[in-house]
Amino acid sequence: MIHPKTEVQYINDDVGYGLVATEFIPAGTIKWVLDPLDREFTPSQISNLPPNTQEILDIYSYRNSKGNHVLCWDDGKYVNHSFKSNCLTTAYDFEIAVRDIQPGEQLTDDYGYLNISEPFKGIDEGTERKVVYPDDLVNFHAVWDKQLNAVFGHIVTLDQPLKKWVSSTIWKKIQDITVGKTKMDSILKNYFNSTSKV
Repeated sequence: MIHPKTEVQYINDDVGYGLVATEFIPAGTIKWVLDPLDREFTPSQISNLPPNTQEILDIYSYRNSKGNHVLCWDDGKYVNHSFKSNCLTTAYDFEIAVRDIQPGEQLTDDYGYLNISEPFKGIDEGTERKVVYPDDLVNFHAVWDKQLNAVFGHIVTLDQPLKKWVSSTIWKKIQDITVGKTKMDSILKNYFNSTSKV
């Protein structure tokens, strides 16, 4: 389930469509939550699909820690990649804004934590990284965890339109992390190692 204050817009010829904020979204806002309508496909299920359907999954889904492809049922699938992403995933099946997002600004993810199958060259944004690799989560999780830790405490202080989609168990974990009762799990927990898992 994607944040309700967003809409799909045509961005440009390089990226096509993207998801744009229609109102101010402050850092620490839950931007997306895995919900029961999102569809999970195992590798064997995908292999039995027609090639054109497999291509759609390749474009619009991400792989979870089990190596299954997850297809968002709503506009969440239009979030584009950025090496300077303003949103990050967590180890708890939701994503948050790691900096303030202004009205009209794209919501972006770093595809490096989505367990991609093959490397791809991203749009040059003046960053040191130019290519997204399947093992980026292993190499950059500490950087992303630091960004998450900087805003994680804001979650409980902000209006969260998606809170009803977060389980009570996960919300309790968020509260415990916020007050220092427990540490935030690293997003490395989301890593799927395709060389060791089948």
